Amino acid sequence: MFKDFIEILILSAIQGVSEFLPISSSAHLIIVSNLYDLKASSLLIDISLHLGSLLAIIFFFRKDLFNLKHNKKFLKLIIIGSIPLIIFGYILYSTELIHLLRDIKIIAWATLFFGIILYFADQRKFDRNITTNLNVQSIIFIGIFQVLALIPGVSRAGITLTAARLLKFNRVDSGKISFLLSIPALAGASFLGLKDIPNTSLEINILVIIAIILSFLFSYFTAKFFLNFLHKFSLNIFVIYRLIIALILLMIIYF
Repeated sequence: MFKDFIEILILSAIQGVSEFLPISSSAHLIIVSNLYDLKASSLLIDISLHLGSLLAIIFFFRKDLFNLKHNKKFLKLIIIGSIPLIIFGYILYSTELIHLLRDIKIIAWATLFFGIILYFADQRKFDRNITTNLNVQSIIFIGIFQVLALIPGVSRAGITLTAARLLKFNRVDSGKISFLLSIPALAGASFLGLKDIPNTSLEINILVIIAIILSFLFSYFTAKFFLNFLHKFSLNIFVIYRLIIALILLMIIYF
């Protein structure tokens, strides 16, 4: 039981921290699962981790989401921006083509390439904001970019931040757009996971509850930290981290 708890703690930390930072949660989960044989890892635990992150971001943006009821235009934009990912995600999962992308070589090159793109997108200071400048054209642009996050190593947070910065949104509002778009993405990931579970009774055991709670806590504090970080700093530290991870993986693969 104690070993299972430690494994859940590791998985929750990876999911909660890397889901909202531009470093790719899927890539980190795949790498760790290749390095260690985590017995606690399962489809139900994976769904629980995503559910924890989903609940955390909903709780974090509860005031903004409440205001969405009075701002149908903004709610519509979030839905529109999520449509490309939902469509392509469903196609890749239903055809099982998604498994072909879970390759260490793909992860390494995607981590490197999209890390470099993030660097160049983040270099200039822009002042477009989510309140006055987010429109149908811009959210579709960001939504199309978000489809690339289906490739492990690209990072959903990273690619949406990149797209928003290319559209000249300031860093903080780029982060908010990325966070809000994560809600349909996480909900979709949980739904697809539930579809893959056989028609058997699901036992909500203590490990599932722990996974949800820990993922919630790691996700919530990461979101809070990251928005504060964006007020003061560039994304260079995450670019450097991505380059280091990519180079280590490429060395392991080719040497």
